Amino acid sequence: MTRILPRPAPARAVTRLIEAGTHPLLARIYAARGIQSRDELDYSLKAMLPPAQLKGVREAAELLADAIEAGARMLIVADYDCDGATACAVGIRALRMFGAEVGYLVPNRFEYGYGLTPAIVELAAPMAPDVLITVDNGIASVDGVAAAREHGIATVITDHHLPGDELPEADVIVNPNQPGCEFPSKSLAGVGVMFYTMLALRAELRDRGAFDGKTEPNLADLLDLVALGTVADVVKLDHNNRILVAQGLQRIRADRMQPGIRALFAAAGRDAARATTFDMGFALGPRLNAAGRLADMSLGIECLITDDMGRALNIAQELDKLNRERRAIEAEMQEGAMANLDAIDPGARSSLVLFEPDWHQGVIGILAGRIKEKFHRPTIAFARGNPGELKGSGRSIPGLHLRDALDLVTKQAPGLVLKFGGHAMAAGLTIREDDLPRFEQLFEGIVTSLIDPANLTRSLETDGALEDSLYNLETARLLEREIWGQGFAAPVFDDVFRVENQRVLKDKHLKLQLKKGNTRLEAIQFNHADAAAPSIHAAFRLSVNEYNGVSSIQLMLEHFEAA
Repeated sequence: MTRILPRPAPARAVTRLIEAGTHPLLARIYAARGIQSRDELDYSLKAMLPPAQLKGVREAAELLADAIEAGARMLIVADYDCDGATACAVGIRALRMFGAEVGYLVPNRFEYGYGLTPAIVELAAPMAPDVLITVDNGIASVDGVAAAREHGIATVITDHHLPGDELPEADVIVNPNQPGCEFPSKSLAGVGVMFYTMLALRAELRDRGAFDGKTEPNLADLLDLVALGTVADVVKLDHNNRILVAQGLQRIRADRMQPGIRALFAAAGRDAARATTFDMGFALGPRLNAAGRLADMSLGIECLITDDMGRALNIAQELDKLNRERRAIEAEMQEGAMANLDAIDPGARSSLVLFEPDWHQGVIGILAGRIKEKFHRPTIAFARGNPGELKGSGRSIPGLHLRDALDLVTKQAPGLVLKFGGHAMAAGLTIREDDLPRFEQLFEGIVTSLIDPANLTRSLETDGALEDSLYNLETARLLEREIWGQGFAAPVFDDVFRVENQRVLKDKHLKLQLKKGNTRLEAIQFNHADAAAPSIHAAFRLSVNEYNGVSSIQLMLEHFEAA
């Protein structure tokens, strides 16, 4: 069951926004998302939060500036998702602009696991780095930082994940979520933290006269990378993150982007001149992530740091091929998982814990997300990792902080979870295979104790009805140009329609012709083949459909029920 709930839009806020020059429809949508004034829609660079508020960033800038002046060798230790790849690319490109000698290392996730581990330090040591810089990881790398110290290697941690009870004894930690950090935006992605660190480093180098007599590097040129990593990591798009994404999209639409970003748009068949957050989250991000899931994320990083357009195009095609392979593996795993779940009544459970011996550990996170969407339950999918161990990836629903739930598991059963980490909505963990039944039982009990039963019923918030006069391309383009994402949801409307025609495409997508008043509308619901009633109450997004060079509006149905 899905409840369609309209978002309230405070009338005074709507009026203020309209009086400040905001389009009336956007004013209603923004007010429903808590926007009170036009200032919160200022996406200029001058509206960005200053780096100085980020704890550790000044010390990191001083350490890195000293290293550059000394000709020290730096090595970035990257993570294997899109956020990690873009953060690494920002670091490589910025540090090389500053004259640093810098390389990168991105460990194979299946062989070395996550974060700066002692094994990764041993892998890095032969490269003789003087400084290790982590991006999108490191806040939990207590043992890895200790191992680096034993080798005489300095460590700079740049991360955004929530810290554990013990912080690594790094030379510097830059993380808005570390204790004592007063940076107002706790939702920076890993790439955002690295971008801020590079801004502080440039300011430090400027103060030291490093740019006297020469052109100062323009770090704004890297905002296409920052925007991609921020959207793909599904962090909350607070005002500061919306600025970063808006500035990146502005540059992409103006054809001022890295060759790798341009190549990824080409491989995905998307028009960069009309780039949206949807393109980043569902077209570019998955192609980069496919490298980390099935192969080696260094392929994705090379795509983002090369200045050779031909090479970028070749790599983007490889990434596209990996993404198709990833989708095939995921579809097979999902089909098997759903067959096993047919006998389960999720209404009797607060969570789902799944494992199949032949599942691919690179795709279990996506699988967990798909199953979570279907059953609206916090879901953890496990695959085999090291001998005798299972690696799990979890996805949550509103109302349950997944990392906190796993933290409670570790406190109630010390030793049951070998390691874990993550966010409110996504987390990863490792357990022993023999402990799976005990973990499942304990996790179910903890989720049941933490979650409000009302949160186990899916709710779909909408922005109400759309006026008949707004069912047009102009409205669709207006909404398409705005910044939407996690915590700042894209507009979803709802209304009652008469169904004039319907058919199933490719055995799984329902295509409909709807009528509202005198207006006929094309609509589609993906991965839904059940027939619609003659009259439906539908929740939908307004989109632009491009076919044979002709543009038209189409309703993308999120949910419908008999009216």
